[in-house]
Amino acid sequence: MKTQQFWQSLTQQFSQWRRQYKVLCCQVKKLGSVSNSKRRTGNKKVSRNISRTIFKNLLLYLLLTTDEGGHRQARKAPQSTAKSFRTHHGFHAVVFSWLHEKRSAVILFMAVVSITSLIGHELYNQPQMKIGTIAPQTFIAPYTASIEDRQQTEANRKVAETNTHAILMINAQINEQINEHLRQILEDGNELRGVAGSFPFFDVSILSVPNQRYLRSCLESEWQRVKVALANYQKQNNKLLMPKSRTADRPLFSRTMPGSLLPLPTPAIKEESNFSKPDFDQALAELGAYSITAPNKNFSLLITQISQVRQGYLQATAKLLQIETQREQAVYAATMLLDLSDEDWIKTQMGIHESAERILTQGIAPGVPFSILQDAVSLQVQKSVPDEAESLATKILLAVLRPNLQQDQEKTKQQAEIAAEQVPTVMQKVRQGQVIVNKGEQITEWKFDVLEYYHLIRRELNWLALIALTGLVSTALGVFAWVERWLGHHLRERDRLLILLLTLSIPSVLAMGVPYTTWSAIGLLLGSFYGSTLGVTVVVLLSLILPVSIDISKIVLLAGASGGILISYLAQRFKSREELALLGIVIALTQGSIYLLLNILVGAAFGSGWYIVLQESLFFALSGLAWSIIALGLSPYLEKLFDLVTPIRLAELANPNRALLKRLATETPGTFQHTLFVATLAEAAAKKLRCNVELVRAGTLYHDIGKMHDPLGFIENQMGSPNKHETEIKNPWQSTIIIKKHVTEGLVMAKKHSLPTVIQAFIPEHQGTMAITYFYHQAQQMAKDNPSIIVNKTDFCYDGPIPQSRETGIVMLADSCEAALRSLKDATPELALNMLNNIIRAKCQDEQLIDSGLTKEEISEIAQIFVDVWQQFHHKRIAYPKLKASSEKSGDD
Repeated sequence: MKTQQFWQSLTQQFSQWRRQYKVLCCQVKKLGSVSNSKRRTGNKKVSRNISRTIFKNLLLYLLLTTDEGGHRQARKAPQSTAKSFRTHHGFHAVVFSWLHEKRSAVILFMAVVSITSLIGHELYNQPQMKIGTIAPQTFIAPYTASIEDRQQTEANRKVAETNTHAILMINAQINEQINEHLRQILEDGNELRGVAGSFPFFDVSILSVPNQRYLRSCLESEWQRVKVALANYQKQNNKLLMPKSRTADRPLFSRTMPGSLLPLPTPAIKEESNFSKPDFDQALAELGAYSITAPNKNFSLLITQISQVRQGYLQATAKLLQIETQREQAVYAATMLLDLSDEDWIKTQMGIHESAERILTQGIAPGVPFSILQDAVSLQVQKSVPDEAESLATKILLAVLRPNLQQDQEKTKQQAEIAAEQVPTVMQKVRQGQVIVNKGEQITEWKFDVLEYYHLIRRELNWLALIALTGLVSTALGVFAWVERWLGHHLRERDRLLILLLTLSIPSVLAMGVPYTTWSAIGLLLGSFYGSTLGVTVVVLLSLILPVSIDISKIVLLAGASGGILISYLAQRFKSREELALLGIVIALTQGSIYLLLNILVGAAFGSGWYIVLQESLFFALSGLAWSIIALGLSPYLEKLFDLVTPIRLAELANPNRALLKRLATETPGTFQHTLFVATLAEAAAKKLRCNVELVRAGTLYHDIGKMHDPLGFIENQMGSPNKHETEIKNPWQSTIIIKKHVTEGLVMAKKHSLPTVIQAFIPEHQGTMAITYFYHQAQQMAKDNPSIIVNKTDFCYDGPIPQSRETGIVMLADSCEAALRSLKDATPELALNMLNNIIRAKCQDEQLIDSGLTKEEISEIAQIFVDVWQQFHHKRIAYPKLKASSEKSGDD
């Protein structure tokens, strides 16, 4: 309610300004009839009043409202005001009259000046003398001052930035690569040890680990000698254990085994030992001892097991050699990897992982000497792996470790900036009378700064660049005007002013140093208000002009303009504000994605700067969303202030729950039903002819609201009651006044409820200047009976205007044909089409559609569209059989 009151008060204020404007016109007109003598005495006072009124109503003048309004079609502005100005010969009246007639040119001039001024703001105050030019004269310091030596200060700051130590960060990707390499090496080790078999492979209490290691890896010749020596050893022991006489009832092994048999070698063993080594002797001794204490079967299994282990060891050695030849750097050796016990190997792997994790966590800087890295690795593995595996672990770690620290560009840059900011400003003292620069001497950067400090630099407007920019802006406005005319959109002055204000917002934000300008907001508003083509045209033209004089990144320009073009193209396709809000999210993602993609294409997103690019892309996307939200918030106010309609507003106006439409349905039910059928006909024709369907629907719903002033004065609301025109009034002139009043009263209601001007246009234009034939013929009949009565046809015609748009023309035809179609029940489509063609032909002959923009082909097509809709409403139904009365049923039974 408060919002409606606000808009009503605003409308009343505009109406007051409009009345003052008309009073001004009358004053100027009266001023022209005053004599020359009186004009000399009172001209100054009247001129002052006119001047004050002109400036007070400047806004109204620029936003001058025609009776019809709308931005889709041309409207005829009243010419009486302009004509009244021509009758006066005073200076102010002539100027005011010229401005009134040339208001379009004034808006164009404002557009050229404002756009050029804003885009070319850097061209206003450019110095004549620049760094590197020759001084036209000798300049002397007018007074003593301490001036900043920017060049030296900047040099000191660059030195501070260069000397800043780089901040290092751990590269997680390199760590992952190192761990993957280490994992592969250890998996190769596990695979090789799996081929070799478990170690130790036998009980260490019987066969020690060193002897097992020797027996597994010794030469085949040595292993054969071991087996021969063991065989001889077993034969000799068997002879010593055999008894000299044996009784039948004495067991074979009842005699005690001599204690000196095991430690003493036989001559055969001594003979084999002459070709052996210490490892050979130790292994042979333990095997010989086991051959005596263990059963022959167990000893044979041990010999077989050793042979199998030796075979697996040979296979593992061969595979290790194959793997190491394929690897760039040798890591494993059989004596290191395969000689470790299984328990020590597990501990070694765990220790290697722990050592690698500690070293990588501490970080390895680029260029670190190998000896320092080797010492660090040795120190780590001493605490983590068994003593026997230290050399192996060290070798593995040195093979996989590499520098994993890299420079953190962002933090290093921040630290360098902080260091540069801490550098004190270098100030140099310039004394009074000191020569700054001699005539003919080249101006250096320091001397330019001194001249600038003393305001001795001559500055001027860059007229040549401004003229070139003005020509470019004028060309762009010419292209826009051509597109407007090509589309058939005859914009009002207020529309051009709004487009200008929205356009200026983009360079205004850029001039403030903010790259995230209003591309998405401008695209959304222009696309919603004036269509996709005009919106895209403005965005494209502006994106071509901006880089001429404004320093803007090409990537930022392309990303922003792309978002503006896309939202301009899609804005009018959405019919609710929720959909437009979703579109804002899509545009934000589009702008951010395009910005990121362009940076990737130019290579700026690679390397250490990827974080900054990603951050800027996010900010660019958020700015697009933010400006879209702002545009959605401003849209209702701009619609009201500039009298605009959008698909969303038209959908809101067509809501049957609006107060005015609810009154229409309640107070004039017959008119409301008539309105609904006319809307159905008009919508079908508008859709077929590619007109604005939303505008036709909303305009049709309000075209007869004026009938609420006297519902019973119209036959569709009488509901079978006596016709008051025949029973009470009985005067065709008074009846005509009542009928015509539904137009004027409708306009009053429309203005009271702040309906858009383009909707108000449907109220008078759907009737045009047609005659109210029923009462006109009734008056003619009365004139025949009474010759003193004079009948003037204009008294029985509507005041108009005739339809000024295709949409109002369609509604006029639908309104005229609705009653005829409703009266038809059993008629054929051919008969209905013939009747509608006669009605439409009569409208054309009466020149009611000459300004509507409808072509003859479209007008002839409309009749068939109406008939098709009528057929859908009056289709044939199945004739159900009548039920017999109950008495008849009982009689039949």
